[in-house]
Amino acid sequence: MIRADRKDKERIIDILTSSFEENKSVNYIIQQDGKRMERIRNLMDYSFELCHMFGHVFLSDDKKACALILLPDKKKTSIKSILLDMKLITSSMGISNIKKAMEREAKVKRLHPKGLIYYLWYIGVDAEEQNMGIGSSLLKEVLKESYTKQRPVYLETSELKNIPWYEKFGFKIYNELDLGYKLIFMKRD
Repeated sequence: MIRADRKDKERIIDILTSSFEENKSVNYIIQQDGKRMERIRNLMDYSFELCHMFGHVFLSDDKKACALILLPDKKKTSIKSILLDMKLITSSMGISNIKKAMEREAKVKRLHPKGLIYYLWYIGVDAEEQNMGIGSSLLKEVLKESYTKQRPVYLETSELKNIPWYEKFGFKIYNELDLGYKLIFMKRD
């Protein structure tokens, strides 16, 4: 696993866009129009920037998988973070989705624990390379990293088919939300 930097940004956005194209949670906040794929790319760009500033961005050694980790205790409001939020609204969500997205975010935050956590925001594998163990290898490395930092790992998934995969790595369901789709909250201490 390597720590990604700006030169890896486009590769990471490509991986995440293809991995999350049909994701219920992503599509819940993205304006659904003819620019949907561009809007998903913009969301992944935003996510990369936030994790680059307030967490970690990792790539598998072969650059076929990536993981975005947010450290919520490190996240600070700044001019740059405000500008990123504004760009997210205009380029991904659309003005009409602001209220829905903010309500969703408030519900999610209420269920997140307080304290030092390793928030696995996204983990994705190049679409043509899925089901070959690349994501599993990367997740193992992320878990090792969280262990050295002494931070439990938290995530949400809207893809019920992914739950057994996460459970294989010791994650447990600790809550869920019904947002018109099920959002499952998982943790690994």
